[in-house]
Amino acid sequence: MMNYKENSVLDFKTLRNLRQGRLESVLSERYQYNTSIEKGQRFLLQHVNSKLDLVIMYADMVGSTKMSMTLPTEKVVTIIKAFSHELSSVIESYGGFVLKYVGDAIIAFFPSGFNKYLICDRAYRCAKSMISTLRNDINPVFHKHGYPDLQIKIGMTEGESVVIQYGKDNSSQIDLIGYVMNVTAKITSITLPNAISVGGTFYSLLHPKTQSDFEILSLENKNWKYVDMHTQKPYTVFTTKNVSQ
Repeated sequence: MMNYKENSVLDFKTLRNLRQGRLESVLSERYQYNTSIEKGQRFLLQHVNSKLDLVIMYADMVGSTKMSMTLPTEKVVTIIKAFSHELSSVIESYGGFVLKYVGDAIIAFFPSGFNKYLICDRAYRCAKSMISTLRNDINPVFHKHGYPDLQIKIGMTEGESVVIQYGKDNSSQIDLIGYVMNVTAKITSITLPNAISVGGTFYSLLHPKTQSDFEILSLENKNWKYVDMHTQKPYTVFTTKNVSQ
């Protein structure tokens, strides 16, 4: 896995060649992914039973239920593994941590306490890079091998989450809980394919030029009951414009 500093040096063509070469090896069964959440768990271990300011990201594959009903099991497994590993590598390259995998979704976090403006900008650029990676790096290889094209929807918010460990020893699972986690999951569920949606606090921390990428997401007929904890007003959601399906 590359870190953020290394990623800024490598050009996109080199990254694409590396990723597509690895994916070709996976599809031809010459390589096995070794996806891990260890880095995220190590970071959170230092903050158990504490509150942290974090950007929370949900990255959800679109249409996986239909795939599981129409494709052979081994193909579905390969798709989810490739999706999870390749997009996790993008997250780590932008300084984020994978919290866990839930079926076909990746839940990640970016510590935001020291510079919220910088981290929200970085997380947004990471999300755009994930969509680009899926469209330009992964799907062409999948298409060549008879796999369906993949789409993704991404939701992000910024705020306070609680670090909880379920056991007494250091090997026990560590998780994040709180309002921000719940809101992010809901935002992702109402996001269109290949779009990025963010909460109002996250949006307010973006540069005005970057904010112009977004428009307010209509919450009518979506049974939206979430309230902004800072203003006590209905939680506002923004989503990227001009989304190509």
